[in-house]
Amino acid sequence: MSQKIRIKLKSYDHNLVDKSAEKIVKTVKSTGAVVSGPIPLPTKKRIFTVNRSPFVNKKAREQFQLCSFKRLMDIYSTTPKTIDSLMKLELPSGVEVEIKV
Repeated sequence: MSQKIRIKLKSYDHNLVDKSAEKIVKTVKSTGAVVSGPIPLPTKKRIFTVNRSPFVNKKAREQFQLCSFKRLMDIYSTTPKTIDSLMKLELPSGVEVEIKV
């Protein structure tokens, strides 16, 4: 087959992204394919500012931050065994996986 597969992982918890990337690399290397990555992509931070009190203390505010972590992996020289092992792989529920062939 020898096609290139690109996998993008995205999550709000960096531990989940790292553990799932490690699982993918282990399974792909066990089938004999070549992996480049995981490459950390820039972290997106969304910051929300909210008033603490709706009426009296207008200057008192709270800030909340929501970070999304991403990793990118490329798999080269794939075999049908590699694709089967990737399909059977169980990843944590907080990780979004995007696969492009």
